[in-house]
Amino acid sequence: MTVLVAQKTALLVIDLQNDFLDPRGAYARGGDTNPPALLLPARVTEVARALKAAGGMVVASQFTLWPDASGEPMVSPHLKALRPYLRKGDFAPGSWGQQNVDALAGLVDTAVSKVAYSAFFNTQLDWVLRRAGIETVAVCGIVTNGGVASTVRDAHMRDYRTFVLADGCAAFGEERHQVSLADMRNVAEVVDCAGFIQRLP
Repeated sequence: MTVLVAQKTALLVIDLQNDFLDPRGAYARGGDTNPPALLLPARVTEVARALKAAGGMVVASQFTLWPDASGEPMVSPHLKALRPYLRKGDFAPGSWGQQNVDALAGLVDTAVSKVAYSAFFNTQLDWVLRRAGIETVAVCGIVTNGGVASTVRDAHMRDYRTFVLADGCAAFGEERHQVSLADMRNVAEVVDCAGFIQRLP
């Protein structure tokens, strides 16, 4: 088991936001609850604390619905079809719903706003990581077969050494979660949170 260089390692926390997870958030209002995802903040914060203590970096992505000139959220057609309940104010930049869940308070070094599945697409994530000297990323968050998988593949294409934290991710259904993890083994190292922490110096 190779010990990681913590100063060159970042934890990428995908979309652990109030509008996704909080019972007062947009998804809960729309009836889209994901019980396994509610367990993630406690696991992820343990990894974040360990990595930061070793000198590493924590970066969060925040899914964002930017408002148009009239203040209405600009929702992509496929997402509007899947989540018709999304309305004005949901995931709005700077809003409570867009914010990371409280468990991450004080642990996130920087955050990027994203508009699609991958945290690399049309964001400054790659610039931030390279400027910080990051060579290894560990990806966690929601959902395994969406934002996590897309970010993992984009990290791989950019030549980062990439980990997926298996029990630090969740999907809408255990089968989807497991199938996605199996698929990502082609481009990343899949470990659990405890196993990743053991690799830190």
